[in-house]
Amino acid sequence: MATTIKQIEVLGGNVHNLKNINVNIPLNKFVAISGLSGSGKSSLAMGILYAEGSRRYLEALSTYTRRRINQVKRPQVQEVRHIPAAIALKQRPNVPSERSTVGSMSELLNVVRLIFSRLGSPVCPNGHRMAPSLKIAQAMDRPDEKMGQLTCSVCGIQFPARAAEDFAFNAGGACPTCHGSGKIQEIDPNKLIGDENKSLAQGAVASWHLPGRNFMPKVIQTLGVRIDVPYKDLTAQEKDIVLHGAKKRYPVDLNTATGRVFHMEKALYENAYEAVYDSAKKSLSERAQKQLNQFFHFSTCPTCHGSRFNPQLLTQLCGGLNIAQVSDLSLDQLPTWQQKVQQELPANMQSMAQVIFTELTDNLAPLLELGLDYLTLARSGNTLSTGELQRIQLAKTLRTQTTGVLYVLDEPSIGLHPDNVQGLIQILRNLVDQGNSLVVVDHDADIIAAADWIIEMGPGSGTAGGQVICQGTPQAIVKDPHSLIGPFITGKANIWHSQVPSPAPKLQTTTLAVSNYFNLKQVQIQFPEQQIITVTGFSGAGKTSLILDSLVPALNNHSQSPQVQRLVTHLKRAISVDAAPIGKNARSTVATYTNIMDNLRQLFAQLPASKQKHFTPATFSYNNKQGACPNCGGLGNVTLDIQYLPDMTSTCPVCHGARFKPELQQIKWHNQSIVDILQLSVAEALAVFESVPAIYKQLKLLQQVGLDYLQLGESTPSLSGGEAQRLKLVKHLNKKQQQTLFVFDEPSVGLHPLDVQTLLEVINHLKTQGATIIIITHDLDIMANADYLIDLGPKGGNAGGKVVAAGKPLELIKQPHSLTLKYLQHHCYKYQQQ
Repeated sequence: MATTIKQIEVLGGNVHNLKNINVNIPLNKFVAISGLSGSGKSSLAMGILYAEGSRRYLEALSTYTRRRINQVKRPQVQEVRHIPAAIALKQRPNVPSERSTVGSMSELLNVVRLIFSRLGSPVCPNGHRMAPSLKIAQAMDRPDEKMGQLTCSVCGIQFPARAAEDFAFNAGGACPTCHGSGKIQEIDPNKLIGDENKSLAQGAVASWHLPGRNFMPKVIQTLGVRIDVPYKDLTAQEKDIVLHGAKKRYPVDLNTATGRVFHMEKALYENAYEAVYDSAKKSLSERAQKQLNQFFHFSTCPTCHGSRFNPQLLTQLCGGLNIAQVSDLSLDQLPTWQQKVQQELPANMQSMAQVIFTELTDNLAPLLELGLDYLTLARSGNTLSTGELQRIQLAKTLRTQTTGVLYVLDEPSIGLHPDNVQGLIQILRNLVDQGNSLVVVDHDADIIAAADWIIEMGPGSGTAGGQVICQGTPQAIVKDPHSLIGPFITGKANIWHSQVPSPAPKLQTTTLAVSNYFNLKQVQIQFPEQQIITVTGFSGAGKTSLILDSLVPALNNHSQSPQVQRLVTHLKRAISVDAAPIGKNARSTVATYTNIMDNLRQLFAQLPASKQKHFTPATFSYNNKQGACPNCGGLGNVTLDIQYLPDMTSTCPVCHGARFKPELQQIKWHNQSIVDILQLSVAEALAVFESVPAIYKQLKLLQQVGLDYLQLGESTPSLSGGEAQRLKLVKHLNKKQQQTLFVFDEPSVGLHPLDVQTLLEVINHLKTQGATIIIITHDLDIMANADYLIDLGPKGGNAGGKVVAAGKPLELIKQPHSLTLKYLQHHCYKYQQQ
């Protein structure tokens, strides 16, 4: 009799900082992986389990198919036994395009389009409405020449039935004006002329600064327009030529930089408008598009009024609503709409309707369980938070009801209110109950405690991590003295941070009133300055709208905030510190993001050996030709395309991963080359640079924010959201910050509860510098340690947008009036403080 395989066996794992680990992961169980930031959790979960599980599945596909799939390379592990095919939900989902909506991403809109096509009530060209019927539903499936045709029961006219595809705003159902985007892009005439006091020769026309158009003043001069007087003094006829002159070719003489005259027989004249339109047609890069966007303003499409749909589709109704109105319903309103549609259908259509609506219900259920009930189908995908995007991904995965798959989830609790965590746990349980294996990397103590098996990585971060420090059931983990998460499961840990007094002798307050913005209706908040304030509430309660979209722009005056009705404050500027990755590629490192690299280059350029060889600071940079390895261009590795196999990335054979030219590695400072120094961790570098104040000061700041385990040459895009936020703070720590507001958006993303304590130390240090700190968060530890709390709600979407509580957290929990405060009360009681 065959032995039942019960676990995945990982032998000799060496991905990133993993130290040749051997670990067994139970199959058909809910396994949680915990540990400090940088301890090796994601290296085990994503770098080995997902990488190997997906790679082996893809190897079973044909060569033709594999050539068209972006494959994961073989991980650095000796052997992985008994691993199923793997699916991953990453911590940072890709941000969707502006053409994506909640409806299209969740595929709910596909079902809604089918409902309108088959169960809808159309109107004939003469205006007669037809009740839903089987004839209408079957029109697209008829076998004769009348397929796709409907006949009006009143006037007898024949007209085409609408298929599900006809209701797609990304296809045939798109508004003819905006092509399904819901917005129109128009040139703002006020932005074409940069400065009316300048002459055309001095560059008054801003759009003529675009590449390839700097000679337009010379061309327009041949048309009799004066180019040496201020633009405001030009005649109406001259201004008309500048703005609307005909696009023609003219002979013109141009003066070169050397004083020579260059004759162009056919120089093309482009007026101020045409210069923008023509540039837009040819622009390919993101940078060029950003430059062009300054000349445009975006407004709601006047034809579809932002719905994206062709207005002709809006005559067809279901349940008394057109498809644009249904798209504006929140997800929790769809079941009511479903009932109304079914009530209107004749008896012979009920079985068909039940089949279609079962599909709608199956798609909708996990979204509601994950707390996304406040979202509408029409909500643009690029306006969603990371947590919302991840939960939509998770909901799509759940509805497939697969069996025998390994699911690897990285921080699924991101953006979740404590009240939604139980719903998430139930969803995770459902995955296992369907016959799958589940590995979750998370820091939420409730999620970890709900697992069947816990694996803890550590004991520290970076080089101090990479080992399995304990594993077992939650009951065993809480008794293990090596466990770091155990005390947070039982409530025995100390979550309390000593309160730091404000440096101000007298506290002042800021008052913000927002009139009408999304779900914020006449909302007013007041908070103390030079204090730590948490803004809490369910996803969609209005936290981002109130703080990031209203308060921050109003303080900085960087963009218009028409919704801000009133702002009374002593604050002068706002700094938003988000969890977005730093840099776009591996060329951005910890050393280059700080000024450590600049100081290192200066230090090495001053050495006698460098001066002898005429090396300058520019030579000691791998981002330019003077210093970069000629073979890999300063990347340290080379990528080989090997057809249907995954692209192979290997260490550069010339510089051996050092990035620099070999001769630069011969220049030593204290017996270490610049390559050796970039391989040091911050903690190791502290001992080396005690005598170099400029570098030592930066290293101490990195240590202060708890990033001393990072290597100086570590790629910044690979950092977690919490690590990226703390690194961004380094430049602000040693400056006085009176009248400065720091806004943190979910700073505990990717942070172990012990890392949260480090974060609180950093935030309190900012407070001692005179800063005012606002933290948008769901983290109960951060809420408990704040000076002031503003809770929005009571729920999300239309059920949110109100201030339901404001005050000192430990005072508010004595009589909790909101769900957030009830969870905070339970949390504080668990850790024995009120």
